[in-house]
Amino acid sequence: MNRRQLVRGSALLPALLLASRSGFAAAGPPEGAFSPSTVRDLARMLAGKPYEAPDEKLPSGLKDLDYDQYRSIRFLPERALWRGKNLPFEAQFFHRGFFYKNRVAIFEVVDGKATELKYRKEDFSFSEKVPAFEDADLGFAGFRIHAPLNRADYYDEVCVFLGASYFRAVAKGQTYGLSARGLSIDTGEAKGEEFPLFKAFWLERPAPGATSMVVHALLDSKSCAASYRFTVRPGETTVFDVEMSVYPRVEVQRAGLAPMTSMFFYGPNDRNDIDDFRPSVHDSDGLAIFNGKGESLWRPLSNPRDLQISTFKDLNPRGFGLMQRERNFFAYQDIESSFEKRPSLWMEPIGDWGEGGVMLFEIPTKEEVHDNIAAFWWPKNPLQAKGEHNYTYRLHWGPDSPKPHSLARFTRSGIGARGEDARLFVLDLVGENLKGIDPAGVKGVVKAEKSEVKNIVTQPNPYSGGWRLSFQCQVKGEPMELRAFLTEGDKPLSEVWVYRWAP
Repeated sequence: MNRRQLVRGSALLPALLLASRSGFAAAGPPEGAFSPSTVRDLARMLAGKPYEAPDEKLPSGLKDLDYDQYRSIRFLPERALWRGKNLPFEAQFFHRGFFYKNRVAIFEVVDGKATELKYRKEDFSFSEKVPAFEDADLGFAGFRIHAPLNRADYYDEVCVFLGASYFRAVAKGQTYGLSARGLSIDTGEAKGEEFPLFKAFWLERPAPGATSMVVHALLDSKSCAASYRFTVRPGETTVFDVEMSVYPRVEVQRAGLAPMTSMFFYGPNDRNDIDDFRPSVHDSDGLAIFNGKGESLWRPLSNPRDLQISTFKDLNPRGFGLMQRERNFFAYQDIESSFEKRPSLWMEPIGDWGEGGVMLFEIPTKEEVHDNIAAFWWPKNPLQAKGEHNYTYRLHWGPDSPKPHSLARFTRSGIGARGEDARLFVLDLVGENLKGIDPAGVKGVVKAEKSEVKNIVTQPNPYSGGWRLSFQCQVKGEPMELRAFLTEGDKPLSEVWVYRWAP
């Protein structure tokens, strides 16, 4: 992990909730027989007890590490779990310190038995920057999974679980970008957000030749406890199958399911007063939604002047995700960050999730180190106290989302001034269904809230092989909602572009 990723982590987690070993021990025996229901039973038992505040205790030499000191602590690859056993996966571990002070218990599961993995100081290398500290049973801050992702003879880093309930993954040929979370609670509420945390993990030893690996996790917070089963499948798209059971201690009215967080600093639609050599800087450029009505929506992201919260109400969603559609290096011109290689993340619910909405938070930021974008599913009905709430879903980390239809997609949204009280919107689309189509039959449909739309133009784009839709819109110094798509007669040709323009 580089400096930018760690600093972004600190911005996201200004007050990490830290796990306590005593609190975990109170939930049940840490070692012994392990079955598919073990972690679920532990979560249910934990939720029946009063919440115990986490313990932040660390040796004096580790309490106040800065970024450079923490980064100089390295796990030794030759000490990786399952190294030399000719297995398709390995695991490496993160030291506690810096912003990652919480102790996380980690177990290996073999033949139905769980054994705790013990911290050993000799498994890490420490530079001279790190103050001396007394040897102790410190546990770990988190872990990462490695597998032969890009080459058959090298174990690449596939995913990381580190900090509160955050985790991230990559597919073949990609670099880390946005993150997912186990659960969010009270995001955007005036009283402050509650950050649940993973306090224990169980790593199932993979079989020789296996193409997937199973990770179990126990989550805890003031409001609830929860269990997770992640089945991780690395590849051209890395897929997580997630089975989740939530046990609220109290009624949870603002739960965020399958939450994801990302960064959008600026792009062609939103680059106000930013003096930078790069044309765009973002980990994700839009929110895609495939709703329960079978309608596909594309919402370009922005870095607003004020906090923006958007809710896309739905019944039984088919999927949503924060996407990085722009894959051209020349759109970013950043050799170090390689934004064009950042993964998109698509969430696919398994089964019916009922009534609720996809919520999008866009938070103003003046630096690219902050994750200022959040999206999740908000169930309309609160999670009832003393109940069990089960959800199953699939996370797709990769170059794109699974495509449910043949409609054309919006790939770029450019916005510029046209006088003092007007804006020009230029939208590019690509899709196989646009190739060879008669231009005379293509129509752009544009609607703007409380505003006049003029000069709607559709034309082929010979440089992209797609089409371009442009229009002008009067602006009045206040936010307005816009909606646009392409049709051929009564037949839709594209997904629906939805956007909130704000001064």
